Amino acid sequence: MFDKKNVRVELQGMVALVTLDRPPVNALDRATRYELVEVFDAISQSDDVRCAVLTGSGKMFCAGADLKDRPDADKPGDFLEHNRITRETGNAIRECAKPVIAAVNGPALGAGLGLMASCDIFYASDNAVFGMPEINVGLAGGASMLHSLFGRSTTRRMFFSGVRLTADELLARSVIEKVTTPEALLPTAMELAQEIAGKAPLAIAYAKQAANMVENMPQRDAYRLEQNYTMALSKTEDAKEARMAFLEKRDPVFKGR
Repeated sequence: MFDKKNVRVELQGMVALVTLDRPPVNALDRATRYELVEVFDAISQSDDVRCAVLTGSGKMFCAGADLKDRPDADKPGDFLEHNRITRETGNAIRECAKPVIAAVNGPALGAGLGLMASCDIFYASDNAVFGMPEINVGLAGGASMLHSLFGRSTTRRMFFSGVRLTADELLARSVIEKVTTPEALLPTAMELAQEIAGKAPLAIAYAKQAANMVENMPQRDAYRLEQNYTMALSKTEDAKEARMAFLEKRDPVFKGR
């Protein structure tokens, strides 16, 4: 159900380890974008998955868009279709019903940085670098994604110059959670993923929705939304189980209802 030609999925308990596997640099062509959308849509609706980790094969997270697979400006509709699947690649991750952790194992450039930005939580190895190099090939794109990660000055410096920042520089800006060795990256990300997978699945689903929605809402409306979610969750069997397990000093057994 999950595995595709350029996207591998390994289930570890209730965590899906999603690996972009398109040698040599995991560049995104249109076919791979469709595969990523299919994989994360399947994860959204799978009862067997409660959290996902996204990483790349080899020493590259993702070098960005495949420049050999550019849309044909002379073919009516081709650019629009290309742009649509480009947007939906990130949306499938951002809107995934399950939390997605980025384990950035190497350079994340252009659309590769966009993949990371679509995830919920970011870890990186110390050999990772981050950039938006479109300006270097005469293009401009990615400002909205950069703005979601960085402040005004850094966004514009990266956007206008194509400069690459190191994992340590992102850590200093509180963009990512932790910088690890390449060997420790996946164990670190998977440890958090397994912890999240052990939470009440309905509560996590609501939490993911809330985290996405409150970003662009006034604080008063956002707080009201979260209160409504809390009220709805309080009536679930899982919430009752969580309370009883806490009082009885045991691990909860959640049923997703």
